[in-house]
Amino acid sequence: MAQLDATAINVALPTIQRDLGIGPGLAQWAVLGYALPLIALTVPSGRWLDGAAARTALVLSISGFGCASILVGLAPDIAWLIAARAVQGTFGAVLLTLISLLATIAVRDEARGRAMSLVLILGSLGGMSGPVLGGLLIEALGWPWIFYLNVPVSVLVIAIGVAQLPPGGRPRLPDRAWALEAGLLGAAAVAVMLALSLAAGEGAGWIVLAVVAVPFMLMWRRLPGSRPVIDLLRAQRVAAPHLALLAEMTAVMAALFVIPFYLQGVAAVLPTQTGLAMLAFPTAMMLTGLAAGILADRWDARRVAQIGTVTVTIGLVLIIPMGTGWGPADLAWRLAVAGAGAGLFAGPNQAMAMTNTPRHLLGTAAATTSLARQLGVALGPALATCVWSFGGYGLQGMRIAVVLAAAMAAASMLALTWYRNPADRPPAASTKGGRRCPNP
Repeated sequence: MAQLDATAINVALPTIQRDLGIGPGLAQWAVLGYALPLIALTVPSGRWLDGAAARTALVLSISGFGCASILVGLAPDIAWLIAARAVQGTFGAVLLTLISLLATIAVRDEARGRAMSLVLILGSLGGMSGPVLGGLLIEALGWPWIFYLNVPVSVLVIAIGVAQLPPGGRPRLPDRAWALEAGLLGAAAVAVMLALSLAAGEGAGWIVLAVVAVPFMLMWRRLPGSRPVIDLLRAQRVAAPHLALLAEMTAVMAALFVIPFYLQGVAAVLPTQTGLAMLAFPTAMMLTGLAAGILADRWDARRVAQIGTVTVTIGLVLIIPMGTGWGPADLAWRLAVAGAGAGLFAGPNQAMAMTNTPRHLLGTAAATTSLARQLGVALGPALATCVWSFGGYGLQGMRIAVVLAAAMAAASMLALTWYRNPADRPPAASTKGGRRCPNP
Protein backbone atom coordinates (compact mmCIF):
# COMPACT_ATOMS: atom_id res chain seq x y z
CA MET A 1 0.00 0.00 0.00
CA ALA A 2 2.68 2.48 0.98
CA GLN A 3 4.71 1.96 -2.19
CA LEU A 4 1.67 1.87 -4.47
CA ASP A 5 0.37 5.19 -3.17
CA ALA A 6 3.75 6.78 -3.80
CA THR A 7 3.50 6.11 -7.56
CA ALA A 8 -0.22 5.81 -8.40
CA ILE A 9 -0.72 9.50 -7.61
CA ASN A 10 1.39 10.47 -10.64
CA VAL A 11 -1.27 9.14 -13.00
CA ALA A 12 -3.99 10.96 -11.07
CA LEU A 13 -2.33 14.41 -11.08
CA PRO A 14 -3.94 15.70 -14.33
CA THR A 15 -7.39 14.65 -13.09
CA ILE A 16 -6.82 16.12 -9.62
CA GLN A 17 -5.59 19.34 -11.19
CA ARG A 18 -8.76 19.62 -13.26
CA ASP A 19 -11.19 18.63 -10.50
CA LEU A 20 -9.70 21.00 -7.90
CA GLY A 21 -9.06 23.84 -10.36
CA ILE A 22 -5.34 24.27 -9.61
CA GLY A 23 -2.13 24.66 -11.61
CA PRO A 24 0.62 22.09 -12.17
CA GLY A 25 2.84 23.66 -9.49
CA LEU A 26 0.31 23.12 -6.71
CA ALA A 27 -0.66 19.70 -8.07
CA GLN A 28 2.93 18.47 -7.64
CA TRP A 29 2.62 19.03 -3.89
CA ALA A 30 0.25 16.08 -3.80
CA VAL A 31 3.40 14.06 -4.51
CA LEU A 32 5.83 16.06 -2.38
CA GLY A 33 3.43 16.13 0.58
CA TYR A 34 3.71 12.35 0.74
CA ALA A 35 7.39 12.00 -0.17
CA LEU A 36 8.82 14.46 2.35
CA PRO A 37 7.58 12.63 5.48
CA LEU A 38 8.83 9.35 4.01
CA ILE A 39 12.37 10.73 4.00
CA ALA A 40 12.21 13.00 7.05
CA LEU A 41 10.53 10.60 9.48
CA THR A 42 12.01 7.24 8.51
CA VAL A 43 15.01 7.36 10.89
CA PRO A 44 13.04 8.78 13.87
CA SER A 45 10.37 6.15 13.23
CA GLY A 46 12.96 3.40 13.36
CA ARG A 47 14.26 4.61 16.71
CA TRP A 48 10.68 4.75 18.03
CA LEU A 49 10.08 1.18 16.83
CA ASP A 50 13.16 -0.02 18.76
CA GLY A 51 11.14 0.50 21.95
CA ALA A 52 7.63 -0.31 20.70
CA ALA A 53 5.72 -3.60 20.72
CA ALA A 54 5.30 -4.98 17.21
CA ARG A 55 1.51 -5.47 17.34
CA THR A 56 0.89 -2.04 18.86
CA ALA A 57 3.05 -0.37 16.21
CA LEU A 58 1.36 -2.30 13.40
CA VAL A 59 -2.19 -1.49 14.47
CA LEU A 60 -1.37 2.17 15.10
CA SER A 61 0.46 2.73 11.81
CA ILE A 62 -2.02 0.82 9.63
CA SER A 63 -5.02 2.54 11.27
CA GLY A 64 -3.44 5.97 10.74
CA PHE A 65 -2.56 5.18 7.14
CA GLY A 66 -6.08 3.95 6.37
CA CYS A 67 -7.79 6.95 8.00
CA ALA A 68 -5.47 9.37 6.20
CA SER A 69 -6.30 7.62 2.93
CA ILE A 70 -9.99 8.36 3.48
CA LEU A 71 -9.18 12.02 4.14
CA VAL A 72 -7.20 12.22 0.90
CA GLY A 73 -10.10 10.82 -1.10
CA LEU A 74 -12.55 13.27 0.52
CA ALA A 75 -10.34 16.34 -0.11
CA PRO A 76 -12.48 19.30 -1.30
CA ASP A 77 -9.47 21.51 -2.08
CA ILE A 78 -5.70 21.36 -2.54
CA ALA A 79 -4.84 22.50 1.01
CA TRP A 80 -6.85 19.61 2.48
CA LEU A 81 -5.29 17.21 -0.03
CA ILE A 82 -1.70 18.22 0.75
CA ALA A 83 -2.28 18.05 4.51
CA ALA A 84 -3.91 14.62 4.25
CA ARG A 85 -1.10 13.34 2.02
CA ALA A 86 1.43 14.55 4.61
CA VAL A 87 -0.38 12.60 7.34
CA GLN A 88 -0.53 9.58 5.07
CA GLY A 89 3.21 9.88 4.38
CA THR A 90 3.91 10.11 8.11
CA PHE A 91 2.27 6.75 8.77
CA GLY A 92 3.76 5.42 5.52
CA ALA A 93 7.24 6.13 6.88
CA VAL A 94 6.47 3.95 9.89
CA LEU A 95 5.04 1.19 7.67
CA LEU A 96 8.05 1.03 5.36
CA THR A 97 10.31 0.73 8.40
CA LEU A 98 8.10 -1.69 10.29
CA ILE A 99 7.80 -4.23 7.47
CA SER A 100 11.51 -5.20 7.50
CA LEU A 101 11.43 -5.38 11.29
CA LEU A 102 8.41 -7.70 11.26
CA ALA A 103 9.95 -9.91 8.59
CA THR A 104 13.09 -10.20 10.72
CA ILE A 105 11.48 -11.15 14.03
CA ALA A 106 8.71 -13.33 12.57
CA VAL A 107 10.95 -16.07 11.15
CA ARG A 108 13.93 -18.15 12.19
CA ASP A 109 17.37 -16.86 11.19
CA GLU A 110 17.76 -19.56 8.56
CA ALA A 111 14.61 -18.34 6.76
CA ARG A 112 15.46 -14.63 6.81
CA GLY A 113 16.62 -14.46 3.18
CA ARG A 114 13.30 -15.84 1.91
CA ALA A 115 11.31 -13.53 4.17
CA MET A 116 13.19 -10.42 3.04
CA SER A 117 12.99 -11.38 -0.63
CA LEU A 118 9.24 -11.92 -0.48
CA VAL A 119 8.58 -8.64 1.33
CA LEU A 120 10.81 -6.55 -0.94
CA ILE A 121 9.40 -8.14 -4.10
CA LEU A 122 5.85 -7.28 -3.05
CA GLY A 123 6.89 -3.75 -2.13
CA SER A 124 8.62 -3.22 -5.48
CA LEU A 125 5.66 -4.64 -7.37
CA GLY A 126 3.39 -2.29 -5.45
CA GLY A 127 5.43 0.70 -6.55
CA MET A 128 5.74 -0.42 -10.16
CA SER A 129 2.08 -1.42 -10.52
CA GLY A 130 0.89 1.87 -9.03
CA PRO A 131 0.57 3.74 -12.35
CA VAL A 132 -1.23 0.82 -14.03
CA LEU A 133 -3.71 0.22 -11.19
CA GLY A 134 -4.14 3.97 -10.70
CA GLY A 135 -5.08 4.43 -14.34
CA LEU A 136 -7.68 1.67 -14.19
CA LEU A 137 -9.26 3.02 -10.99
CA ILE A 138 -9.39 6.59 -12.29
CA GLU A 139 -11.10 5.51 -15.48
CA ALA A 140 -13.60 3.22 -13.76
CA LEU A 141 -14.36 4.90 -10.40
CA GLY A 142 -12.46 8.20 -10.11
CA TRP A 143 -9.15 9.22 -8.51
CA PRO A 144 -10.34 9.09 -4.84
CA TRP A 145 -10.65 5.30 -5.16
CA ILE A 146 -6.86 5.02 -5.44
CA PHE A 147 -6.91 5.86 -1.73
CA TYR A 148 -10.23 4.31 -0.68
CA LEU A 149 -8.83 0.95 -1.78
CA ASN A 150 -6.43 1.14 1.18
CA VAL A 151 -9.27 0.87 3.70
CA PRO A 152 -10.29 -2.81 3.22
CA VAL A 153 -6.62 -3.77 2.88
CA SER A 154 -5.87 -1.97 6.17
CA VAL A 155 -8.65 -3.85 7.94
CA LEU A 156 -7.34 -7.17 6.62
CA VAL A 157 -3.73 -6.45 7.65
CA ILE A 158 -4.80 -5.36 11.15
CA ALA A 159 -6.82 -8.56 11.57
CA ILE A 160 -3.83 -10.70 10.56
CA GLY A 161 -1.48 -8.73 12.83
CA VAL A 162 -3.77 -9.04 15.86
CA ALA A 163 -4.08 -12.79 15.28
CA GLN A 164 -0.39 -13.48 14.65
CA LEU A 165 1.57 -11.07 16.87
CA PRO A 166 1.74 -11.26 20.68
CA PRO A 167 -0.12 -8.59 22.69
CA GLY A 168 1.72 -5.35 23.19
CA GLY A 169 1.47 -2.58 25.74
CA ARG A 170 0.11 0.90 25.30
CA PRO A 171 1.84 2.87 22.55
CA ARG A 172 4.76 5.02 23.66
CA LEU A 173 4.11 8.42 22.12
CA PRO A 174 7.07 10.32 20.60
CA ASP A 175 8.63 12.94 22.90
CA ARG A 176 10.00 16.42 22.20
CA ALA A 177 13.42 15.06 21.28
CA TRP A 178 11.77 12.90 18.63
CA ALA A 179 9.95 15.93 17.24
CA LEU A 180 13.18 17.96 17.14
CA GLU A 181 14.99 15.14 15.36
CA ALA A 182 12.18 14.83 12.81
CA GLY A 183 12.17 18.59 12.27
CA LEU A 184 15.91 18.78 11.57
CA LEU A 185 15.86 15.79 9.22
CA GLY A 186 12.73 17.16 7.55
CA ALA A 187 14.37 20.54 6.92
CA ALA A 188 17.42 18.82 5.42
CA ALA A 189 15.15 16.64 3.26
CA VAL A 190 13.26 19.66 1.92
CA ALA A 191 16.54 21.40 1.01
CA VAL A 192 17.94 18.32 -0.74
CA MET A 193 14.74 17.56 -2.68
CA LEU A 194 14.40 21.16 -3.86
CA ALA A 195 18.07 21.13 -4.88
CA LEU A 196 17.57 17.92 -6.87
CA SER A 197 14.51 19.37 -8.61
CA LEU A 198 16.60 22.38 -9.75
CA ALA A 199 19.76 20.46 -10.62
CA ALA A 200 18.82 20.05 -14.28
CA GLY A 201 18.09 23.74 -14.74
CA GLU A 202 20.42 26.55 -15.66
CA GLY A 203 22.71 28.11 -13.10
CA ALA A 204 24.16 26.86 -9.84
CA GLY A 205 21.36 27.88 -7.49
CA TRP A 206 20.70 24.26 -6.64
CA ILE A 207 24.15 24.03 -5.01
CA VAL A 208 23.15 26.72 -2.50
CA LEU A 209 20.03 24.76 -1.57
CA ALA A 210 22.06 21.58 -1.16
CA VAL A 211 24.47 23.36 1.17
CA VAL A 212 21.53 24.56 3.29
CA ALA A 213 20.96 20.94 4.33
CA VAL A 214 24.43 20.71 5.93
CA PRO A 215 23.80 22.75 9.11
CA PHE A 216 20.57 20.86 9.76
CA MET A 217 22.46 17.55 9.53
CA LEU A 218 25.21 18.87 11.80
CA MET A 219 22.62 19.90 14.40
CA TRP A 220 20.99 16.45 14.13
CA ARG A 221 24.40 14.84 14.65
CA ARG A 222 24.72 16.64 18.00
CA LEU A 223 21.44 15.15 19.28
CA PRO A 224 21.70 12.13 21.61
CA GLY A 225 19.25 10.25 19.41
CA SER A 226 21.65 10.32 16.47
CA ARG A 227 24.28 8.26 18.29
CA PRO A 228 22.70 4.79 17.78
CA VAL A 229 22.28 5.50 14.06
CA ILE A 230 25.86 6.71 13.64
CA ASP A 231 27.33 3.83 15.65
CA LEU A 232 25.31 1.31 13.65
CA LEU A 233 26.40 2.68 10.27
CA ARG A 234 30.05 2.79 11.34
CA ALA A 235 30.06 -1.01 11.45
CA GLN A 236 31.42 -2.16 8.10
CA ARG A 237 29.20 -5.23 7.86
CA VAL A 238 26.14 -3.00 8.28
CA ALA A 239 27.36 0.00 6.26
CA ALA A 240 28.30 -2.06 3.20
CA PRO A 241 24.74 -3.33 2.47
CA HIS A 242 23.44 0.23 2.99
CA LEU A 243 25.90 1.67 0.48
CA ALA A 244 25.19 -1.13 -1.98
CA LEU A 245 21.44 -0.53 -1.65
CA LEU A 246 21.76 3.22 -2.21
CA ALA A 247 23.96 2.75 -5.29
CA GLU A 248 21.81 -0.02 -6.79
CA MET A 249 18.53 1.86 -6.32
CA THR A 250 20.04 5.02 -7.79
CA ALA A 251 21.27 3.05 -10.81
CA VAL A 252 17.99 1.28 -11.47
CA MET A 253 15.80 4.36 -11.02
CA ALA A 254 18.06 6.46 -13.27
CA ALA A 255 17.78 3.93 -16.10
CA LEU A 256 14.04 3.36 -15.65
CA PHE A 257 13.52 7.14 -15.78
CA VAL A 258 15.32 7.62 -19.12
CA ILE A 259 14.10 4.57 -21.03
CA PRO A 260 10.44 5.67 -21.52
CA PHE A 261 11.67 8.96 -23.00
CA TYR A 262 13.90 7.01 -25.37
CA LEU A 263 11.14 4.63 -26.45
CA GLN A 264 8.56 7.32 -27.09
CA GLY A 265 10.81 10.20 -28.20
CA VAL A 266 13.49 8.40 -30.24
CA ALA A 267 12.05 5.00 -31.15
CA ALA A 268 8.53 6.47 -31.67
CA VAL A 269 6.90 3.67 -29.67
CA LEU A 270 3.31 4.00 -28.45
CA PRO A 271 2.74 4.48 -24.68
CA THR A 272 1.04 1.08 -24.42
CA GLN A 273 4.04 -0.67 -25.98
CA THR A 274 6.35 1.30 -23.71
CA GLY A 275 4.47 0.09 -20.65
CA LEU A 276 4.63 -3.53 -21.82
CA ALA A 277 8.38 -3.27 -22.44
CA MET A 278 8.94 -1.76 -18.99
CA LEU A 279 7.06 -4.67 -17.38
CA ALA A 280 10.03 -6.90 -18.25
CA PHE A 281 11.97 -5.47 -15.31
CA PRO A 282 9.51 -6.20 -12.45
CA THR A 283 8.54 -9.55 -14.00
CA ALA A 284 12.16 -10.76 -14.05
CA MET A 285 12.72 -9.30 -10.59
CA MET A 286 9.79 -11.28 -9.19
CA LEU A 287 10.94 -14.55 -10.76
CA THR A 288 14.53 -14.35 -9.54
CA GLY A 289 13.67 -12.77 -6.19
CA LEU A 290 11.93 -15.88 -4.91
CA ALA A 291 14.91 -18.04 -5.88
CA ALA A 292 17.32 -15.51 -4.35
CA GLY A 293 15.76 -15.91 -0.92
CA ILE A 294 16.19 -19.68 -1.03
CA LEU A 295 19.81 -19.39 -2.21
CA ALA A 296 20.60 -16.80 0.47
CA ASP A 297 19.34 -19.11 3.22
CA ARG A 298 20.97 -22.29 1.91
CA TRP A 299 24.18 -20.92 0.38
CA ASP A 300 25.49 -17.41 1.13
CA ALA A 301 23.56 -14.12 1.13
CA ARG A 302 26.56 -11.98 0.19
CA ARG A 303 27.44 -14.08 -2.84
CA VAL A 304 23.87 -14.09 -4.09
CA ALA A 305 23.66 -10.31 -3.68
CA GLN A 306 26.99 -9.90 -5.50
CA ILE A 307 25.75 -12.01 -8.41
CA GLY A 308 22.73 -9.70 -8.46
CA THR A 309 24.85 -6.53 -8.68
CA VAL A 310 26.96 -8.04 -11.47
CA THR A 311 23.79 -8.98 -13.39
CA VAL A 312 22.26 -5.51 -12.94
CA THR A 313 25.50 -3.94 -14.20
CA ILE A 314 25.56 -6.22 -17.26
CA GLY A 315 21.92 -5.41 -18.05
CA LEU A 316 22.54 -1.66 -17.87
CA VAL A 317 25.72 -1.89 -19.96
CA LEU A 318 23.71 -3.71 -22.63
CA ILE A 319 21.26 -0.77 -22.70
CA ILE A 320 23.96 1.91 -23.21
CA PRO A 321 24.11 1.76 -27.07
CA MET A 322 20.38 2.64 -27.35
CA GLY A 323 20.35 2.28 -31.12
CA THR A 324 18.01 4.43 -33.18
CA GLY A 325 16.50 1.33 -34.74
CA TRP A 326 15.67 -0.42 -31.47
CA GLY A 327 12.10 -1.44 -30.71
CA PRO A 328 10.31 -2.46 -27.50
CA ALA A 329 11.64 -6.03 -27.69
CA ASP A 330 15.25 -4.80 -27.87
CA LEU A 331 14.80 -2.93 -24.60
CA ALA A 332 12.59 -5.57 -22.94
CA TRP A 333 15.16 -8.39 -22.86
CA ARG A 334 17.87 -6.04 -21.62
CA LEU A 335 15.54 -4.76 -18.89
CA ALA A 336 14.78 -8.38 -18.00
CA VAL A 337 18.52 -8.99 -17.42
CA ALA A 338 18.73 -5.95 -15.11
CA GLY A 339 15.49 -6.95 -13.37
CA ALA A 340 16.78 -10.46 -12.77
CA GLY A 341 19.83 -8.98 -11.09
CA ALA A 342 17.70 -6.65 -8.95
CA GLY A 343 15.68 -9.64 -7.76
CA LEU A 344 18.85 -11.53 -6.81
CA PHE A 345 20.16 -8.49 -4.94
CA ALA A 346 17.24 -7.09 -2.95
CA GLY A 347 16.32 -9.78 -0.42
CA PRO A 348 19.81 -11.14 0.34
CA ASN A 349 21.22 -7.62 0.76
CA GLN A 350 18.46 -6.70 3.22
CA ALA A 351 18.98 -9.97 5.08
CA MET A 352 22.71 -9.13 5.41
CA ALA A 353 21.95 -5.71 6.91
CA MET A 354 19.44 -7.07 9.42
CA THR A 355 21.48 -10.16 10.36
CA ASN A 356 24.50 -8.05 11.34
CA THR A 357 22.42 -5.64 13.44
CA PRO A 358 22.05 -6.10 17.23
CA ARG A 359 18.52 -7.06 18.15
CA HIS A 360 17.85 -3.89 20.12
CA LEU A 361 18.64 -1.80 16.99
CA LEU A 362 16.60 -3.76 14.45
CA GLY A 363 14.08 -0.92 14.15
CA THR A 364 16.88 1.54 13.45
CA ALA A 365 18.41 -0.73 10.79
CA ALA A 366 15.02 -1.21 9.14
CA ALA A 367 14.67 2.59 9.05
CA THR A 368 18.13 3.30 7.64
CA THR A 369 17.74 0.71 4.86
CA SER A 370 14.33 2.15 4.01
CA LEU A 371 15.88 5.63 3.92
CA ALA A 372 18.68 4.43 1.62
CA ARG A 373 16.05 2.96 -0.70
CA GLN A 374 13.96 6.17 -0.74
CA LEU A 375 17.03 8.33 -1.35
CA GLY A 376 17.96 6.13 -4.31
CA VAL A 377 14.46 6.49 -5.72
CA ALA A 378 14.77 10.30 -5.51
CA LEU A 379 18.43 10.55 -6.53
CA GLY A 380 18.29 8.32 -9.63
CA PRO A 381 15.87 10.40 -11.76
CA ALA A 382 17.48 13.65 -10.56
CA LEU A 383 20.99 12.56 -11.61
CA ALA A 384 19.70 11.13 -14.89
CA THR A 385 17.89 14.38 -15.70
CA CYS A 386 20.97 16.44 -14.82
CA VAL A 387 23.28 14.38 -17.06
CA TRP A 388 20.67 14.23 -19.80
CA SER A 389 20.36 18.03 -19.79
CA PHE A 390 24.12 18.40 -20.36
CA GLY A 391 23.60 16.49 -23.61
CA GLY A 392 20.86 18.89 -24.72
CA TYR A 393 18.13 16.38 -23.86
CA GLY A 394 19.13 14.35 -26.90
CA LEU A 395 19.98 10.70 -27.51
CA GLN A 396 23.64 11.17 -26.54
CA GLY A 397 22.57 12.60 -23.18
CA MET A 398 20.35 9.55 -22.62
CA ARG A 399 23.29 7.26 -23.29
CA ILE A 400 25.48 9.15 -20.84
CA ALA A 401 22.74 8.89 -18.23
CA VAL A 402 22.67 5.10 -18.66
CA VAL A 403 26.49 5.04 -18.44
CA LEU A 404 26.15 6.79 -15.08
CA ALA A 405 23.53 4.21 -14.03
CA ALA A 406 25.87 1.34 -14.97
CA ALA A 407 28.69 2.98 -12.99
CA MET A 408 26.44 3.22 -9.92
CA ALA A 409 25.53 -0.46 -10.30
CA ALA A 410 29.24 -1.30 -10.42
CA ALA A 411 29.71 0.77 -7.25
CA SER A 412 27.14 -1.40 -5.47
CA MET A 413 29.21 -4.43 -6.45
CA LEU A 414 32.32 -2.83 -4.92
CA ALA A 415 30.42 -2.05 -1.71
CA LEU A 416 29.60 -5.74 -1.25
CA THR A 417 33.24 -6.63 -1.90
CA TRP A 418 34.16 -4.31 0.99
CA TYR A 419 31.70 -6.29 3.17
CA ARG A 420 34.03 -9.31 3.11
CA ASN A 421 36.34 -8.00 5.84
CA PRO A 422 35.23 -9.88 9.00
CA ALA A 423 37.37 -7.83 11.40
CA ASP A 424 34.71 -5.15 11.94
CA ARG A 425 31.63 -5.91 13.97
CA PRO A 426 28.41 -4.02 14.60
CA PRO A 427 27.91 -2.37 18.00
CA ALA A 428 27.49 -4.81 20.86
CA ALA A 429 23.95 -5.72 21.78
CA SER A 430 22.64 -3.79 24.73
CA THR A 431 19.26 -2.83 26.02
CA LYS A 432 20.49 0.38 27.59
CA GLY A 433 18.33 3.30 26.50
CA GLY A 434 15.50 1.21 25.06
CA ARG A 435 13.66 -2.09 25.22
CA ARG A 436 14.42 -5.00 23.02
CA CYS A 437 12.10 -5.78 20.14
CA PRO A 438 9.58 -8.49 20.93
CA ASN A 439 10.20 -12.01 19.70
CA PRO A 440 6.96 -13.73 18.70
